[in-house]
Amino acid sequence: MLIASIIPFFLIILLFLFIPLFFMIVSSFQGNGGTGFTFDQYKEIIKNVYYHQAFKNSILISLFSSLIAIILAVFATYSITLFSKRIQDRILVFANMTANFAGIPLAFAFIVLLGNSGLFTLLFKYFGWDMLSRFNLYSWSGMVLIYVYFQLPLAVMMLYPIYQGIQAQWKEAAFLLGASPAQFWLKIGVPIISPSIAGTFSILFANAMGAYASAYALAGSTYNLVTIRIGALTTGDIFAKPELGSAVACILGITLVIALLINEWLTRKIRRDLS
Repeated sequence: MLIASIIPFFLIILLFLFIPLFFMIVSSFQGNGGTGFTFDQYKEIIKNVYYHQAFKNSILISLFSSLIAIILAVFATYSITLFSKRIQDRILVFANMTANFAGIPLAFAFIVLLGNSGLFTLLFKYFGWDMLSRFNLYSWSGMVLIYVYFQLPLAVMMLYPIYQGIQAQWKEAAFLLGASPAQFWLKIGVPIISPSIAGTFSILFANAMGAYASAYALAGSTYNLVTIRIGALTTGDIFAKPELGSAVACILGITLVIALLINEWLTRKIRRDLS
């Protein structure tokens, strides 16, 4: 009975994960038009600086947005725990809603508010404020802002249970022994939550690397990101090269696996140093 109940789960995993992954890998080793076995697609990626730039841009924007989001989330999540349980629940509901507000609707919302003719942009100009005069939503800083927007609530939701695991008795015992709040967090609190922070950062990085709809809706194909290149290669009406797109996707997957392995090594090292 137990085996029969988990068969649908494994079927879903097989149909929607392993089979597409298998065909993507096979396609990446085919020539244009899906003929023969060749390494030409990977050679093209290695030789073409355009794809080097795409990976560089994606890695940098993922690192910056994830780093900003995790730093803000560490303090924001702790601040949430200081409220009553009722208010905490409401904030978490809002964070959950915000974390799922991404893609084209998110890009459109930012364009309406902070675009060249956005509400806040025109409003600030009307009152003579130049706070947004040098800000360009369609630039690197604008992309980072949008990425941080959907990364921050996700980080808050992942870090919130960790703060709940810090028991009040530990704080009381530390304070009775003469420790200040800063000493408690430096000696006890931060070491306890450090592995979780590292794990959350890796998830944020992977989430940013795979983001597509928000970046494409904001900048179109003018900003060179890996996901945008994959989309252009697989859905282009005239210059579609799905085999090359599959190769780029495979390298993107390898990049994420390497990032996760580095995070796993870092997490184990932190826990080993604490034990």
